[in-house]
Amino acid sequence: MRRDPRELAWRKFQSHEFAAPAPDLAPYVARYWMVEWDYAEPYRQLIVPYPNVHLTFHEDTANVNGVSSGHVFQELDGRKKVFGIAFRPGVFRPFLGRAVTTITDRVIPAAEVFHGTPAKYAIGEVEDFLRANLPEPDPKAELAARIVEEITATPEIVRVDELAAEFDTTVRQLQRLFAEHVGVGPKWVIRRYRLHEVTERMAKGDAIDWAGLAADLGYADQAHFTRDFTRMFGETPTRYAQRY
Repeated sequence: MRRDPRELAWRKFQSHEFAAPAPDLAPYVARYWMVEWDYAEPYRQLIVPYPNVHLTFHEDTANVNGVSSGHVFQELDGRKKVFGIAFRPGVFRPFLGRAVTTITDRVIPAAEVFHGTPAKYAIGEVEDFLRANLPEPDPKAELAARIVEEITATPEIVRVDELAAEFDTTVRQLQRLFAEHVGVGPKWVIRRYRLHEVTERMAKGDAIDWAGLAADLGYADQAHFTRDFTRMFGETPTRYAQRY
C-alpha cells in the first residue's frame, strides 16, 4: 500500500502538547495532551494503543475511550483540536464502577461515567472537574497500576509467569486483576511495551537481527513476532522501519 506523503511530514499538519497533572491528581492521571491539526484533505491517522483509558474533549463532545486492543485509524479533516486526559493504566475502574474490559475497544459518552463538564477545556478547569469526580481509593487499582509500571520499567520481563512471580501471585489472579482494572491482559501489556522498545531501536537507526530479537522478546519464532507487531502497528516491522 502506498504511503500518504503527509505521514512522514506530519509536523507540518499537526501540533502536539503534553502537560503533567497536579500532584494530588498524579495517582489517577498520567498526563494531559492537546492535539491540533489542519488538513485540507482528509487524512487517515494511525493510532497505536497503550493501556491507558482516555477522556477526550472535542468541540462540544466529551467521550471516554477504552483501551484499544489493536491499532485503529481515525480520519482527520479540516482545522480542529482535541484535549485529552490519559489516565494511569489500572486506575480507571473506580471511576467506571465496573470491569474496564467492558469498555475495551469502545467509546462511550463521558456523561455515563462523570458528573458535569469542565467550564472550558483548559488544564485548570479540567482539574477542578476531575477533583469533583474523584472516586474512593482502591488498593487493587493501585496494585494494577504498579504492576503496569513495573512492566514498563523492566525490559527483562517478557512472560506473564515471570511477572506473577515478581508480585507473589498466580497467572490466573494476575489475569483477573488486569481484566477488572486495566482492560487488556498482562500478556498484551508486556508485548506492547517490549514492542515499544523495538520501535525506539528503529528510531536510533540500529541494525536489527529480527530473528534474534524475536527470541529475546519471548516469541517462538520470527513469524509470531511479525504477526504481533503487524497487529499492533498496522504494518510489518520492516515497513515500519522505513520511516527512519
